[in-house]
Amino acid sequence: MLAIAGWRIEGAFPDVPKMMLIVVPHTSNWDFLVGLMAKFALRLEARFIAKHSLFWWPLGIFLRAVGGIAVNRAVASDVVVDAERAYRERDRLVLVITPEGTRSRVDKWKSGFHRIAHAARVPIVLAVFDYSRKVVQLGPAFDATGDYEGDLAAMQSHIGAAMAKHPARYGQARGLK
Repeated sequence: MLAIAGWRIEGAFPDVPKMMLIVVPHTSNWDFLVGLMAKFALRLEARFIAKHSLFWWPLGIFLRAVGGIAVNRAVASDVVVDAERAYRERDRLVLVITPEGTRSRVDKWKSGFHRIAHAARVPIVLAVFDYSRKVVQLGPAFDATGDYEGDLAAMQSHIGAAMAKHPARYGQARGLK
């Protein structure tokens, strides 16, 4: 399906059983479809975190079947602790997060993905959706050093507004290229 849609995959995952996969830039509902096609093309067993309001019946049944985990961002809970525990309890786990947390333009990424990766000691791997070339670029992988700002700058250096489905929703407000 990915090839029929004109997309291709470049790069590869690191040879590790556990990782945090961040999908960027996230500016469109189409990102989910591209991601789902890539997941099936790669035969990737991955779980993804999404806002709980998407899990209404019957869509919730489908989202859970393809790896969705509902998170209520309005309720105080410790997603970082829960995710770190999930990594610790499993032999293999790929957790997918969109660090922007929304398709709308934001001034900064949410830091939860970094805190989870740092606590669980798993690499953060980029999955960049480059709509300008119709490429899902896998990698590079980054270790969460504990220096969020430094790690963030290194990751964001691989992403540009022109790659986004809606470039105006990404970039300049965050000082990204």
